[in-house]
Amino acid sequence: MSRDNLPEHQRHAAHNVEDKSKESSSWSIDDAEKVYRVKRWGDGYFAVGDHGNVEVTPRYDQPTLKINLREIVDEMVAEGIEFPAVVRFHDILRSQVERLNRTFRNTIEAAQYEGRYLGVFPVKVNQMREVIEEIVDAGSRFNYGLEAGSKPELIAALAYNTNKNSLTILNGYKDEEYLRLALLGRKINRKIVIVIEKFSELTKLIKLSKELDIEPIIGLRVKMMVKGRGKWESSSGERAKFGLSIAEILNAVALLEQEGLTEAVKLLHFHIGSQLTDIRSIKEAVQEASLIYARLVKQGVPLEYVDVGGGLAVDYDGSQSTNDSSCNYGLEEYINDIVYGFKQSCDLEGVAHPHLVSESGRAMTAHHSCVITKVIGEIHPSGAEYNTRKETGEHIIVTNMRDIENSLSAANYQEAYNDIAQLKEQAMQGFKLGILSLEEMAKIETLYWRILGRVDALASAEEFVPEELKEIPEMMSSQYLANFSVFQSAADSWAIDQVLPIVPISRLDEKPSRLCSLVDITCDSDGKIDHFIGEDTVASNIPMHQLKDDEDYFIGLFLTGAYQDVMGDMHNLFGRLNEVHIVSYDDDPKDFYIEEVVKGSSVKNVLSTMQYTPEIMAQMVKKEIDKQIQRGRIKPREGVNWIDFYEDCLDGYTYLK
Repeated sequence: MSRDNLPEHQRHAAHNVEDKSKESSSWSIDDAEKVYRVKRWGDGYFAVGDHGNVEVTPRYDQPTLKINLREIVDEMVAEGIEFPAVVRFHDILRSQVERLNRTFRNTIEAAQYEGRYLGVFPVKVNQMREVIEEIVDAGSRFNYGLEAGSKPELIAALAYNTNKNSLTILNGYKDEEYLRLALLGRKINRKIVIVIEKFSELTKLIKLSKELDIEPIIGLRVKMMVKGRGKWESSSGERAKFGLSIAEILNAVALLEQEGLTEAVKLLHFHIGSQLTDIRSIKEAVQEASLIYARLVKQGVPLEYVDVGGGLAVDYDGSQSTNDSSCNYGLEEYINDIVYGFKQSCDLEGVAHPHLVSESGRAMTAHHSCVITKVIGEIHPSGAEYNTRKETGEHIIVTNMRDIENSLSAANYQEAYNDIAQLKEQAMQGFKLGILSLEEMAKIETLYWRILGRVDALASAEEFVPEELKEIPEMMSSQYLANFSVFQSAADSWAIDQVLPIVPISRLDEKPSRLCSLVDITCDSDGKIDHFIGEDTVASNIPMHQLKDDEDYFIGLFLTGAYQDVMGDMHNLFGRLNEVHIVSYDDDPKDFYIEEVVKGSSVKNVLSTMQYTPEIMAQMVKKEIDKQIQRGRIKPREGVNWIDFYEDCLDGYTYLK
């Protein structure tokens, strides 16, 4: 549908995001970058290409190798891969692991720091097997290990972290079985570090290690006084869920000395929260932890490692600020503050520099995957238009509304806005009292939205827009219906108002003419995204392009590789998405190939998870169809087709086709 053929109120809605001069030809790639901030949150991996499509640079050390994301989508369409789908760039995953380790190594060398860096990836951030395999493989040359916080995660780590020089850090509360598994790791010559979160865990560990005659490697987690900053700041400080107070640490050291296990204490651990937005909290934590480490070493505790925990943030909104979805520092500054902070404190206290461990998970995985889905419709607040022609005997409110439309001009648009707001309110009251008919209400609604669009167009051409008229773009914004479930693919967006970058993957060389929020296909009013990257703060709408009847409109939800992959639920029985694994390949004409396609959940899969038996369900439906065949209401051939259709649906994708 061309713009000229749209209803008038929708034509005027374009002015919500067009510049005042209405010169759409002036739109450039730089303008798209200002709106969507792709380079700023993309961290070198994503940008808007000259062709107007999102471009992916999957290797930080190969800046000239660029992949057109639209070409990936086109290839997926050609191969019959259904959307929505997760597109996973394993090269980005490998790049992030390498960047972290190389930056630590370079900083340690430049600072003449005497310890080494031995990082670990926290499995909880993304437990997918293919992710863990890729991280372990990419980190093998750096002796990069894993962190587990539960028995299942430890079982996975024992199988996959086979590098005997890397660490496996065990966090979380532990029972006897958890501790036995950890000691099994020591038995097969792994560097398993059991971090004591609660004093009672230590007594269990001492008893088990003596019973099994296996010497553990023990870490002590200190409950820091300093608190983190950001959405998770409450997870640190004196009221933190995990960790030992200074008094408990000293008691633990005394107990271990009494039991002859002092030499087993090798690591000091602290953590002040996830997604640390302010670098000052990291500086303060390093200062406090380095002093605790130095004093313990001076008391004869043979510590060799300090684990600074997680918290390395991702700049989701590209604002480089202390917003909850951003951070005011980069990777190099973060690492500099850790390395130089520990070096300075240790040198002042005259103790050896410890080996440094970090548990950066979000920063390792966020960029490597995105969700691609298709917008399948637009929901405008005005709905459909109704014929507004004048009729004899119509109510005066309808007549007045039409007169305002006919007399509307640049000289009276603010007065017109005030008048139609009052008339609409009067109409609502009149309808409730039975004074106005359904047809008259339909006319009033159509006239109201049409006038509102014209008022917005007139106001947008002015240098100064009255305060009360600034709310019109929000009132007229659309909802774009996208084929996905927020609860499955963007859980944090729903649960904690996390801002995830959302960008059309093509047409970015065109000026967007719609202001909209996103709604998903669940039958839940919470199934929507209405917080986006804004100019100064979080915006409730995002500029998008007008939909075309003859062209699919794909959007990407980016930075979904951390937590979103594993936290989604099956609300409305929408299951896991199809996955496509992309590998960059310079010799390929498109610079990539699809390495693997992992099928998402079928209807049969999700029903089985909920304890249904699909085979029995198919039999039950077949019996009902057979009854109708016997009664002559369905012909036999038609009945067979309906049974086949039902069974095909059981085997099919849970999302819309």
